[in-house]
Amino acid sequence: MKLLSLALLALAVLASPAFAGEITPYSQSRFDALSASGQPVLLAVHASWCPTCKAQRPILDALMAKPAYQGVTTLTIDFDADKPLLKRYKVGMQSTLIAFKGTHEVGRTVGDTTPAGIESLVHKTVE
Repeated sequence: MKLLSLALLALAVLASPAFAGEITPYSQSRFDALSASGQPVLLAVHASWCPTCKAQRPILDALMAKPAYQGVTTLTIDFDADKPLLKRYKVGMQSTLIAFKGTHEVGRTVGDTTPAGIESLVHKTVE
């Protein structure tokens, strides 16, 4: 029954309108559906007070606007409010970016604010 529910959720996600590099708050059901269907996902762990996180955001916005990354979904995780997720994904610091291709983690960075470095990570999700 759980597999059927997950399959239906994945179908709903795939049937929803495509957004160019969508950036949205983390939802476990959304992450599960995207990863189960093999979709590229970037987790962005941020804190509102973090200057590094603030520097990463415009870079992510620009990358998600590129046609090459239109299928990538960025899910944001609040470093201060989502402590169980930090434990689940083994995150020790804000400004952590974790790239997934389907269910597999393909890379991560901490504190990177270079456009080339962040794009290199995002590109791993679509290779």
